Amino acid sequence: MNEEADETALLGPVDGKFSFKKRKDGSVDKSMVVCKLCNKEFAYHRSTSSLKYHLNAKHVGVSVDVRLTPSTSTHTQPTLHQMTGFRTRVTKSTSEKITNGLAHWIALDCRPLGVVEDKGLQNVLQIASSDPTYELSCRKTVTKRVQQLYDNEKEDKLNLLEKADCVSLTGDHWTSVSNSNYFGVTAHFIDVKWRLHSFALTIQKRTTRHFAENVAGDFESVAEAWEITQKITTIGTDSARTMIAAMRQLTFQHMPCVAHVLQRTITVCLADSGFTATLARCRKIVGHFKHSPSNTEELHKEQTQLEQDQEPLIQDVSTRWNSTLFMISRLLKNQEAVKVTLAKQKHKLTMLTTAEWDRLQRLETLLKPCRYVTELLGGETYVSCSVVLPALRHLTHTMEVSDDDPAYVVRFKGDFIKDLSQRQDTLNHGWPRVATALGPRFKDLKCLPRGERGGVWTSIEALLRIEPNRATPEPTEEPARKRSLLLFNSDSESEDEEGPNGALARYRAEPTISETDCPLQWWSTHEGAHPQLSVLARKYLGTPATSVPCERLFSLAGNIVQKKRAALSSENVNKLVCLSVWLKEKYNK
Repeated sequence: MNEEADETALLGPVDGKFSFKKRKDGSVDKSMVVCKLCNKEFAYHRSTSSLKYHLNAKHVGVSVDVRLTPSTSTHTQPTLHQMTGFRTRVTKSTSEKITNGLAHWIALDCRPLGVVEDKGLQNVLQIASSDPTYELSCRKTVTKRVQQLYDNEKEDKLNLLEKADCVSLTGDHWTSVSNSNYFGVTAHFIDVKWRLHSFALTIQKRTTRHFAENVAGDFESVAEAWEITQKITTIGTDSARTMIAAMRQLTFQHMPCVAHVLQRTITVCLADSGFTATLARCRKIVGHFKHSPSNTEELHKEQTQLEQDQEPLIQDVSTRWNSTLFMISRLLKNQEAVKVTLAKQKHKLTMLTTAEWDRLQRLETLLKPCRYVTELLGGETYVSCSVVLPALRHLTHTMEVSDDDPAYVVRFKGDFIKDLSQRQDTLNHGWPRVATALGPRFKDLKCLPRGERGGVWTSIEALLRIEPNRATPEPTEEPARKRSLLLFNSDSESEDEEGPNGALARYRAEPTISETDCPLQWWSTHEGAHPQLSVLARKYLGTPATSVPCERLFSLAGNIVQKKRAALSSENVNKLVCLSVWLKEKYNK
């Protein structure tokens, strides 16, 4: 006790935050203390309770160890708020919002559920909330919130699909790092407000073999689960034999992926063309730098001296679209840096000759339109089916032989056009042709030979006679006025009176719009003038030209099913992948 009294006399009460008052004669009055922070005087009788209350009330943030016992305190028991030394605490509603936001973040950005156990994240939230007592919700709670979020978002998607008249699907298979097989499906349609929707339906683990009947059954089970069996128009897949055989067993139209067809043509032509030896040397040069960090560092130094960006060379991969173009483009861009670096090193590489560098330049020119067409057809935020024929026509036009082409270029172009035309025979030509005609950008059908254009309009006329007008939305007053203005000089007052021929004639008389304009916006303003054709337009324009949406779905799944998360259950994989796609769709609107 004497030692504690001596220490208190030396430091002052409450860890030295108070000092004893000095009398005028210089002696110490141990019955009075003075706060060192505000110089307020207090009576002191060996009890520090009132002093600690003063610090908590007037000097927020000062650490005070409050320990009250019935024998040493005559005051009421302090609240938890006073004990922490902070005036603000995270309320229950705010804590709920933080937990929901945490679940939203995990789903949107594909974060692992284990982040709720990170001390660093808890420290950040404590600082942000000014509450050092805040604790993150446990993994079980956050898992429930993710499930609730998935259920709510799925309900929204079901409501959208319920209102849709026609739905197109794309599907494919994917193998994860744990060697598990997953089957993914995406849905695409245009709603009554002429907005294009494209989102994931499911990515399910499959243990059966890829037989045609199994694949067909997978598509049917997904359609039944989402209650869209009667609404499906087309199913887009790659051109694998199993997929083609599976589509024969289904009643839906098959849309082979145009991008896959194009890339197969490029692969075959590169293997059989005069660029084979040159590309083989390019791969060895790129590998020389890719497999040696010191070689790459020397290349970066030369790039800096030439005032170029320090960028690595790119190695092409046979299964990665346009990777050969990326390889030769990067190599040509850094041609001088590569030459100088290799000249200073000891190696057994065979350097490219001037003629071979020229060949690479010509090959880059040949492959650039292919990349443009692939990216154009693989879009999800715009109508892609209506640009299939114009894009392929543009590509064929660029591959026409000119007089100044060397022999190896003539050979490549000839093989390309021949192989592509043979592969196009396997495509579903009827659907893209109708979609092109119903798109106001290319409805003149100049991408088709003159003799084939009439057949497209004849098929649309037949569709108008078959398709009921049940899907036409009730016209509002404003579209009705627009339609009356458009029909001011018409001999017929209604489309029903003039019949399919008159409806097509009025639509074909409409001027085409620019290639940069949105066809959906055009139909949004002209739907009242062409009600029956608008039903067909919504059906045919909503079909994607490729199965790229599924490929993107698998790329996202690869960010979730990693080596450290390879044991995720199939249900959690499906939940996290779909949620991420759905939430990102909301942010992109």
